[in-house]
Amino acid sequence: MPQLGLLHGRAWASLLGKLLRPPGAVCIGAVHSHSQGQRSMWVAEAVLVSQLKPHQEKSNFIIKTPKGTRDLTPQQMVVREKILDLVVSCFKRHGAKGLDTPAFELKEVLTEKYGEDSGLIYDLQDQGGELLSLRYDLTVPFARYLAMNKVKKMKRYHVGKVWRRESPTVVQGRYREFCQCDFDIAGQFDPMIPDAECLKIMCEILSGLQLGDFLIKVNDRRILDGMFAVCGVPESKFHTICSSIDKLGKMSWKDVRHEMVAKKGLAPEVADRIGDYVQCHGGVSLVEQMFQDPRLSQNKQALEGLGDLKLLFEYVTLFGIAEKISFDLSLARGLDYYTGVVYEAVLLPTPAQAEEEPLNVGSVAAGGRYDGLVGMFDPKGHKVPCVGLSIGVERIFSIVEQKMKTFGEKIRTTETQVFVASPQKNFLQERLKLIAELWDAGIKAELLYKNNPKLLTQLHYCENMGIPLVVIVGEQELKEGVIKLRSVASREEVAIKRENLVAEIQKRLSES
Repeated sequence: MPQLGLLHGRAWASLLGKLLRPPGAVCIGAVHSHSQGQRSMWVAEAVLVSQLKPHQEKSNFIIKTPKGTRDLTPQQMVVREKILDLVVSCFKRHGAKGLDTPAFELKEVLTEKYGEDSGLIYDLQDQGGELLSLRYDLTVPFARYLAMNKVKKMKRYHVGKVWRRESPTVVQGRYREFCQCDFDIAGQFDPMIPDAECLKIMCEILSGLQLGDFLIKVNDRRILDGMFAVCGVPESKFHTICSSIDKLGKMSWKDVRHEMVAKKGLAPEVADRIGDYVQCHGGVSLVEQMFQDPRLSQNKQALEGLGDLKLLFEYVTLFGIAEKISFDLSLARGLDYYTGVVYEAVLLPTPAQAEEEPLNVGSVAAGGRYDGLVGMFDPKGHKVPCVGLSIGVERIFSIVEQKMKTFGEKIRTTETQVFVASPQKNFLQERLKLIAELWDAGIKAELLYKNNPKLLTQLHYCENMGIPLVVIVGEQELKEGVIKLRSVASREEVAIKRENLVAEIQKRLSES
């Protein structure tokens, strides 16, 4: 094939047309000179033509959201924002600063941080010489931020979307694109004080959301690693076996054991020894019991973890939440970056729910300590100890939505406080002047975008939208220098002097 630079005029154009033009496309123009500028213009035109497809080719196009994503209706947004407001206000109450990071990171920032879950990371096409991936969580970007900016201490919260290539079959509250609410404490502090505060925050949020009774399972990765060691798990299999143990909430012990033995090559007797431990759960008395365990008490790592858990139980007792905490040896949290205490909150079924099909949403909050993650990004490997938690907004949202459907609660989709109406024609200008006064006073107000709407139409709109107050201006009111103020619920009307209207509305709104 001849080089393009050696072709002239129409021959060059014809060749490019064949290369760039799909069947049926029409050439917009021809090149009569082989100057660089004209060639560039023709290439641009040819590419444009190649991208145009006949309309009939779109006949099979289905309008839908991508798998694992969804639109949120105005009603759903109201519920979601209430949940987020409660969560963020709790984070702020505990002294956290807000932070945001890009939706995508350099691929190498995210790789080798999530263990077996790394296959769920969304990779993007090469953009300007950078290999990028959508963020999988908010923790790794936070660690990258700390290392990049040499921050040694920080208490931060972050609310943002993350992406995971989960199975297309979306179970309740689990999506490929979802929102996370994270709270983290970075810095070198005395043991277990920040960890205990994280557990306190989880209790405050879950109690505030009124989701029902809940339990926070607690364990320590050092206890898990010590358990694996004394049970005979080869060190090279620690992470992969930990990932299997993490599935115990979703799978039976029999299935988890089968995965460890048949798929991951663990000796059956080793799996059985692990089984003796992972079925244990309790309070601080179980911590004391494990101190006396003939095998576990011989492992230095396990003893360190048990010592910290004992201290943690002291602090959560002082915080008044000890009854919500359970030491659970089956809790693993499969992510590779955890180094110490790990925890996970689950909702407990009520007696009525126990008889019905349970709402399977998994954990509603989780977190743990990750002291080595920041050091992975520091050229000199300097570590910044960190501990944090993440609130499962989507799962909580699913529960709240279901409760609202059960009780038939009606949701207001706007916060409008006052509606400006008129019973007569040709009063648009007065309505506009009046609503401007309300807006300027910080009052949430609306009117219908019609010159001459019927009064009944306007009042029906207020009732349908749940707007509490209506101000009515007409000929009589204009003459007397007053405005009628109507309560939508009681339908009572009073005449208010125009100059006193804003103050009267603000008084009524403050009392409601």
